[in-house]
Amino acid sequence: MRHATCTRTLLATLLLAGIAGPANAQGFGPWGDPQAVAEIATASAEGCPIEAPDGLALYFASNRAGGQGKLDNWRAKRASVSSPWGVIENLGAVANSPEFDYCPTPLGGNSLMFVSSRQTADDCYPGDTPPPPPTGGPSAGDIFLSQESGALNWSTPVNLGCYPSGPNTPGAEFSPSMLTTAAGSFLFFSSNGYPDSQGQDIYMSQVLSDGTVLAGTRVAELSTASDDRMPNVRRDGLEIVFSSNRDGNMDIYTATRTSVGAPWSAPQRIDNPAINTGGSETRSSLSADGTRLYFGRKVDGSDPGDVFVATRARIAAPGGVYPTPTLSAPMLALLAGLLAGIAWLAHASGLLRSARR
Repeated sequence: MRHATCTRTLLATLLLAGIAGPANAQGFGPWGDPQAVAEIATASAEGCPIEAPDGLALYFASNRAGGQGKLDNWRAKRASVSSPWGVIENLGAVANSPEFDYCPTPLGGNSLMFVSSRQTADDCYPGDTPPPPPTGGPSAGDIFLSQESGALNWSTPVNLGCYPSGPNTPGAEFSPSMLTTAAGSFLFFSSNGYPDSQGQDIYMSQVLSDGTVLAGTRVAELSTASDDRMPNVRRDGLEIVFSSNRDGNMDIYTATRTSVGAPWSAPQRIDNPAINTGGSETRSSLSADGTRLYFGRKVDGSDPGDVFVATRARIAAPGGVYPTPTLSAPMLALLAGLLAGIAWLAHASGLLRSARR
């Protein structure tokens, strides 16, 4: 119960911090040819890449030396979005464990969602030992949430909850992607553990205002009988990228929608042979501004994997002006109410202090 309360409190705080206005449809040019992220490459495995919301940190998973377990969460930092990646650090023994920890997803408020096969009192896999890992992959895990207060000082990771009361299952969850807009807050991920799963499928959970994460609902227009996994949604909620082997090879697909309440378009394989190759491309993710696409690639079964990034141009709206986020009237009213509540609390605190004198 304490863990559930901590999770709801933290997520509720994140929702308030991440309130955004209506999604703006921004136009983009085609993806350019990707480049390996040379600053983080080693002879070990690197994958699951994703930028922090401010673009100044790149989170990824690796089994390189200096980790805590079989697969760990790491990050690289840089001074600006135009600077090369510099300092690389393991996220430490709390955000990592002796088991598999992967798919790190940084959120606002110095928080982190990630997948872990660690066995805890509230994990969704029965028993005291993690499931055996499949060939070439990590053991099945659940989605956890932690918060950093000071450098590498992480709170105890809490499980987001087990089906049917939460998004996690005894199966394998991958790649949490949190979206907060004026239309609501949602968690996208993939899983093979739901009653309607046809292998790995794309799911979406609603996140309530108190931070409760509901069980996932299969996103039918994105999911097939093939392996559809590791989604990431653009910050405005109008574009999603994920990996699928529906055409026989694990490649990156994308879909769009006209609003956060509209259905997704039919997914399309990214039409760039330098992005989708004869190898395996997985855990693609978009930068907050939508101009950078990160992904992991394994050339063949003997390749441990490396991280790549492709870029595209953002196309200006008519008149040469880029669309900018705005707050809707309901959101402005909500913010006004929050500010009024803060002012009232401050006034009440002052009265209490005066009374105590």
